[in-house]
Amino acid sequence: MAETGHVEEPKKFAPKDPPKLNPPLDEAISVEDLAKCDGTTAIYRTCGKGDLIVANWSTHGTGTDSSYPTYVAIMGTVFDVSGNTAYSPKNPYNVFAGKDASRALAQSSLKSEDCRPEWQDLPEKEKGVLKDWFTFFSKRYNIVGKVQL
Repeated sequence: MAETGHVEEPKKFAPKDPPKLNPPLDEAISVEDLAKCDGTTAIYRTCGKGDLIVANWSTHGTGTDSSYPTYVAIMGTVFDVSGNTAYSPKNPYNVFAGKDASRALAQSSLKSEDCRPEWQDLPEKEKGVLKDWFTFFSKRYNIVGKVQL
């Protein structure tokens, strides 16, 4: 603890090369629009003014065209993970893309049926894991909005 009373955040979540992140956005993103940002179907992305641009990813090959976003939500906060190919089609974390994957992340699960937003009923240990994932994502990916229920 520093003399000011500030407790330093654990370094275990800090990326080796921290990205320059944009200020978090508070755009409302519907569950339906989030589902379309899975890296494989029609994709929506915001253009700074809240406008949505639609494109069909299938016309762009394998889903690795970084001009279209892939989103993952955690506890209702939507992160743009487009730059990480692990979330693109046929890669392990694509199961989280286009969803609020809170429960799956808390349980360290890659099962599609676990990718759902309900996490409040989880044991404290799993809530701690989820909080760690939120911290991990917030240090690496831009926050583009909040899931609107």
